[in-house]
Formats: sequence, structure tokens, C-alpha cells
Amino acid sequence: MSTPRVRTGDLGRIVATCITSALALALAAAVLPGLRFSSFAQLLAAAAATLLVGALVRPLMVAASAAVGWIAVLLLAVLGQAVILTLALLLIPGVEADSFWIVLAAAWIAAAASTIVAWLCTSGTPEAFTAALVRRTRKQRQPVDDPEVPGVIFVQLDGVPFPVMQWQLLAATLPTVGRWIRDDGYRLVEWTPVLPPTTPASQLGILHGRIDGVPAFRWYDRALGRVLVANRAGDAAEIERRATDGRGLLADGGVSISNLFSGDAERSLLTMSKLELKRGSADTRRRVAWYLARPDGFAGSLFGAVAEIGRERFEARQQRRRDIRPRGDRGWLFAGMRAVTNVLLRDLNTALVAEEMIRGTRVVYVDYVDYDEVAHHAGGSRPESLAALDRLDHVLACLEEVAAAAPRPYRLVVLSDHGQSQGAIFADRYGVDLAGLCSQLTAAEVQAVEQAVEGWGRLNGLLADLSGVDSSRGRAAHGAALRVQRRSEPPTVTAGSDLVVLGSGNLGLVYAAEERRLTMEEINDRWPALIPGLVNHDGISFVAMMSTEHGALVVGPSGIHRLSDARVTGDDPLAPFEALASADLLRAVSMPEAPDLYVNSAVDPDSGEVAAFEGLVGCHGGLGGWQGRGMLLAPPDLRLPDKPIRGADRLHHVLVAYLEQLGQRSGLSRDTADA
Repeated sequence: MSTPRVRTGDLGRIVATCITSALALALAAAVLPGLRFSSFAQLLAAAAATLLVGALVRPLMVAASAAVGWIAVLLLAVLGQAVILTLALLLIPGVEADSFWIVLAAAWIAAAASTIVAWLCTSGTPEAFTAALVRRTRKQRQPVDDPEVPGVIFVQLDGVPFPVMQWQLLAATLPTVGRWIRDDGYRLVEWTPVLPPTTPASQLGILHGRIDGVPAFRWYDRALGRVLVANRAGDAAEIERRATDGRGLLADGGVSISNLFSGDAERSLLTMSKLELKRGSADTRRRVAWYLARPDGFAGSLFGAVAEIGRERFEARQQRRRDIRPRGDRGWLFAGMRAVTNVLLRDLNTALVAEEMIRGTRVVYVDYVDYDEVAHHAGGSRPESLAALDRLDHVLACLEEVAAAAPRPYRLVVLSDHGQSQGAIFADRYGVDLAGLCSQLTAAEVQAVEQAVEGWGRLNGLLADLSGVDSSRGRAAHGAALRVQRRSEPPTVTAGSDLVVLGSGNLGLVYAAEERRLTMEEINDRWPALIPGLVNHDGISFVAMMSTEHGALVVGPSGIHRLSDARVTGDDPLAPFEALASADLLRAVSMPEAPDLYVNSAVDPDSGEVAAFEGLVGCHGGLGGWQGRGMLLAPPDLRLPDKPIRGADRLHHVLVAYLEQLGQRSGLSRDTADA
């Protein structure tokens, strides 16, 4: 028996929407003297006409706005509902509106009232958004050539440590993940991102199978003579160019959404390495326009973002009032950034993934940064960070429902790219930042690059991919993206600088501003107090470097660990860390891109707290705490390796094996790299 096109639930939603719209219009008429309805029947008729006209006009408006650029998309969100409401009111005799601006105000009031009613009816859950995506999937689903081949959606929950996921499962605050494990046989395992545990290093390994060449989130590139930052479009493209062999995780018809690197995907959306500020993506604009053109979509995101800003300001005030420590600066700028990442970008990512499922795309990799963004500023184990993780559980439930209506079966694989460690900021705790400390020890000209910039890259990616083509609106978006990029990019290394000091979580990088790397002996000749001063500082656990005589060394306050043969003189500076830390450091220090000095902050032996060299309470990049504890959640029919997964490059092979097990990767030949 065929499935009926109109279900009882659909009829119920139509009736509920019509009544809610009528009540919202009544509210608008009550507060706006220029809008008048003579009866409740007129209100119901106006609400029904708004739904009907919207269904007919909205697709045309979406197509037009996507064609001319992102400013049109925003105008559609602001004025589109007023246009639709105006057309609807013209169909109802006896309704009076003094001007278009009265109708515009009525549309906003109606959207706000409808959003509040919808929120109350769903107890604050994203059910309406999920229902809209599922209905769209069922309506636009098209047959695919190979429906027997299951698709895979790789969902990266950025920065979620394995212990935090376990903790939340025990607390039963992740109902979707808990049900998958309890009823569906999903398995949650830990994997270990090796040094440095950062998104660029891990994503490069996961998506391209290579972890070398990325010593931190940002670093001084000696060949280019400038700082490379992984979340800047041009730098991300350069990093991927150096690493790719054409056979990335997404090479066989895959799609990359909101990542740093593409994984050699056929198509990339909001992906940093594929952004070009001179042109945007019409495909992305079309999808964004569809979402914003819906009253529930735009109003939900708008008021959701306002609510997120209010929530952040309240939580920041609570931290200060209760004197919770450690804590960092949580101003209005971060509140706005949190609204972008934890509402707008999250909803947009979900809509984009749903669209790919409608198309039957075989493999998608998407990055949700909600937890990571909040944890950086509030702390990884704080209530607001855990609440962000709870909301991501709703996203997984949404994707599960959309997958059930897609033209091919889908497997949902959930993973994190690294963990998070917590602790007081180095400069707050010791009264001087790492660059200032190096300056005191050397009397050299030191240039610092220690500001936190992760969130700016995500905003820049969104603006750049929405830019229009060769139009005034497109140029406006282009200019906005450039301004955000300038806000996030590091300063150019100035002539006369002796040292360049960068912070990447609790890992510091110290470079001589030269074209070649200096050894320990050369550093001691130039700045004899630098290495001893660093290793004897209370806030530093060790310094790693290359020696002309001994190769890679780790130096602590009372001992030296030679990495080539694990020979230890005095007290082992790596004793507080896991046994394989020496192997990780040997690989990291031996990279040509490595700094002259790697500096790791002190680690509290009881709590695991670290001290970030950036202005972050939650951080990742070095050794210590939970930052090196990632997680992987896989369906029961996808095989897990017998040995522990150590390194993002090893995880890449596990995920590729999943695709091969499900019948994918058939479109890749072994000579892809040569081609």
C-alpha cells in the first residue's frame, strides 16, 4: 500500500499553524493602530491566505535571492514575510492596513509570536525544525542510481573528550546517543589524537590521512616568512595542497560541510580550504535562502540567537558573581560569536546535511563546533558547555529522522577531533604571557601571536561562502568577509623581530625569525638565559628542541629526556605524561615545520589542569588533561579495529574501511594521485 501524501499529523500541523498565525495577527492588530480586522473569521482567513500565498511565492523569492547574492537573502528574511503578508491581505476583503511599514511590523510581530508559541508547544526543543526538514526530504526525495549502497554521515562534535561523553551518558542527558548504545548496539570507544591535538592536525589526518606538517593551530612558516593560520582560507588551501594525494575520505562523491579541509570532496560547503573571497557559492545561498524564507526558520534562528546571547551574558555574570575559577573574559564579542556558532551555523549545517541526504549523497563529513566554542571560554566541564553538548544530541536525533526519509539508508558515525583541557590562563596565573617571559629572558625583539582566533574563522567562512558574484551585494559580502579575516589574521612578522612566539592552547611555539631552524646549542649561544629560564619557570613543565649533538631533546627543570633512544638524565620531564608521549614528541620535534622550541605548560598532577598561552580557559594543543582523548561512536555493523586507534591518520584508515565495507570507494582508482 502506498503512503498517503497527506497524513493526520500534517493536517494537525496545518490547523495548529493557522490558529497560531491568526492569534499572532490579532496581537499585531492590537498593538498597531494602522492594521484592522473586523472579525476573528477575517483573522483566520488572513492566516490561511498567508500560508497559501507563502507556499506559492516563497520558492520564487528563494530562487531570486540566491541568484543575486547574500544581501538579497537577508532582505528576503526581513521583508519577505511582509511581502507575503501584504499579498495575503489583499485577498481578504475588509482588512485595512495604512502602509507597507505597518504590514512589515505586523509580519515581525506575527513571526515573534508564532516562534514563542511554537517554543512553548515544543518545550524548547527543535522538533519544528526537524519536522520541516523531514517534510522537505519526503517531498523532494529523488531516486538514486545505487540505492542498495548505504551512505555515511560523519558528524564531528568538535572538541568533545571521551570522558565528557561518558559522563553525560551516565547522567542520561544525551537521550539519542544513549538510545543508540542501549537499543541499537552502537559502540563508544576512545581514540588518541597525537601531538598536537588541534582541529587542523586532526582534521588533516582524518580527512586526508596525513598528520605531519601541522605543528600547531598556527605556526611560523620559514619558507613563506609569515605565520600560517589553519582557519584562514588561503592558508587552509596551502596546508591541504601540501598534504592531499587525491584519495581523501570524501573523494568518492562526498561532500564537506563546515570543515577546515575538504577531504578531496566532490563538493564543499562552508569549507575553509575551498573558499574564495572573490566569489561565493550560489548553491549555498539557495539553501540558506530556503531556510530563511520560512517563518519558523528565520524567526527561530533570529530569536534563538538573541536567546543565546542572553544566555551567555547571564552565565558569564553568574561565573563572576559566584567567583568561579578558573575563568576568562566573556564579553559581548564572544556572546555574538556564540550565537553564530551555536544557533545560526548549527541550524545551517543541519539544513545542508539534510539537503545532501535528500540528494542521496553517499558520504558527508560535517563539523559542529558548539561544545568547543563554549568550552574554550567557559571551561570544558562547566554546565554551559555540557548544555551545548545536550543540544547537539537533538541535532543527532534530527539527522536520524531525516535519514529515515532519505532515498538510501544511512549510517551515522559520530566522532570528535580532540578533547579539551581546563585551567587558568598562563598570563592570569603568572602575571606575564609567554612572549613577555621570552622578552625578559633575552632582551630580544619579540613578536607575539597569542590571541584566540578560532571563532573568527568560522564566521569568515560563512560570510565568504554566501558572497555573491560580480554584484554590489556580492562586493558588500566580500568586504564583510575581508574585514572579519583581517580581524582574525595574525600580524605580519616585522623586520627586526628576533623571536616569534605563538600560543596554541597550552603549547607554546618559539621561533627565531629566520629561514632555518636553530638548534639548542645555537640558541644557548645567542640567548643563554632563554632555555634555562623557561624550564625553571613554575608554569612550564618542559621545553622540546633539536640538539646538534643529541638530536631531539626534552628538557625539564631537573632532567633531560633524549627522544631518539629514551635515555633520561636526572628526573624524567615526561614522567607525568603517558608512556607514548615521547614517541609523539619525537615525531613533532622532527618535523621541518616544528618551532625552535616547543614549550608545554605545567600540568596539575591531581586535577589535570593546564595553563593556556592563549586567553582561553578550555584549550587543546599540547600535553596534559583530556585534550588528547577523542571519542568515536559507530553503528554495530561497522567494524572497529582490535588495537587502540592512535593518531588521526590511523582513524582515517578506520573510516575509509567503513566506506569500503559498505560498498563505497568503488569510484576511486589507485592512480588517482597521478591523475
